[in-house]
Amino acid sequence: MYIILRLIDLYSSPNIVRVIKSRRMRWAGHVAHMGEERGVYRVLVGKPEGRRPLGRPRRRWADNIRMDLQEVGCVHMDWIGLAQDRDRWRTLVSGSVKRGEFLD
Repeated sequence: MYIILRLIDLYSSPNIVRVIKSRRMRWAGHVAHMGEERGVYRVLVGKPEGRRPLGRPRRRWADNIRMDLQEVGCVHMDWIGLAQDRDRWRTLVSGSVKRGEFLD
């Protein structure tokens, strides 16, 4: 009986990867509504100046958001423009998590 209860508890809890991806997309939606003069917006979409270190480029927040959108089928879409429509963005983010479209 104990094992069954543990399994039910384990599989009923939300997947941490899905939770992180959905919260990252929700945060990106908030930032997309900020003006271009806000520091958070500039950090998210800006390009750093100067020389970068050798090796593979580091993954940026915007890259992660694009990858999350690709997983739910929104390939080659301007995510900032998509997030401007609050209802559509909310439906996309919450619907993807409920349907389990985010890959684990």
